[in-house]
Amino acid sequence: MKTAATHAPFEARKDGFTISTDPARLDRDLVFRFLHEESYWSAGITRSFFERALDAGVNFGLYEPGGAQIGFARVATDFATLAHLADVFVLPGHRGQGLGRWLVATVLAHPRLQGLRRWTLTTDDAHALYSEFGFVAADPATQMQRLDADAHKREV
Repeated sequence: MKTAATHAPFEARKDGFTISTDPARLDRDLVFRFLHEESYWSAGITRSFFERALDAGVNFGLYEPGGAQIGFARVATDFATLAHLADVFVLPGHRGQGLGRWLVATVLAHPRLQGLRRWTLTTDDAHALYSEFGFVAADPATQMQRLDADAHKREV
């Protein structure tokens, strides 16, 4: 069976911008720097933790017309029953153009991510954005989690 990394890359284009799952295009250093230094959800993430997450996920790079990467999203999934959307960002200089919405829409449209029973995500500040795509608050009566809030800061 093919893994996420061995399938042909998925790409979408709009107004000169490209979203691609091609691992060869992904600027891993840029994504790591943003998550490690600028995100509230992965501040301080170690490189080894970051690399494990990328290697196991379906990664979407957002590229400007000149080819430089300006955004990212990652999906952790079994391709059958569930998917977790994570690490979604657009670099500050490119925000306000609808690129984040397009990135989320493109992730949700990926052919291998269709027909899943459940999509999840965690956000502190983008509820309005994700609600546009059908995300709602999880039911506290049925949803549970086991959280190690500092796991991403430790080397493994």
